Amino acid sequence: MSITLRQARPEDASAIYTMIYELAVYEKAPEEVVTTPDEIRETLFGDGSHTEALICEIDGKAAGYAVFFTSYSTWLGRNGIYMEDLYVSPEYRGKGAGRALLKQIAQYAVERRCGRLEWSVLDWNQPAIDFYLSIGALPQNEWVRYRLDGEALLRFAE
Repeated sequence: MSITLRQARPEDASAIYTMIYELAVYEKAPEEVVTTPDEIRETLFGDGSHTEALICEIDGKAAGYAVFFTSYSTWLGRNGIYMEDLYVSPEYRGKGAGRALLKQIAQYAVERRCGRLEWSVLDWNQPAIDFYLSIGALPQNEWVRYRLDGEALLRFAE
């Protein structure tokens, strides 16, 4: 078994979309995926994108992906990295793909002199929580995440 990490490319948009949908099914929300492979190609890889993505291949097949972007901490006065998605297809879990993806992003954070690497996890996703705890990540229980989207976002922006 050979694990390879590489920067995602526009031609990976369909594979990324497939894994996004798999992730949404796992998170019990497939109906919330409204994007398309073409939209992913345009927004993730288009001019002006500040988002990065990695592909993990096992034996030459896309096994997982991670999407992340630069954040900023006013308290630290430094950039950080926010990882939006870390996903490994079920048949490749337990083979080190998720660890490899997260470790690569952590290495980017160190190389870029970031003050932190952050992400969110659903409170019922115990396998992911156990993995994150095993590498020394700590939950930020005092913070509550809020979201403004869809019609509420449009109404508020008026």
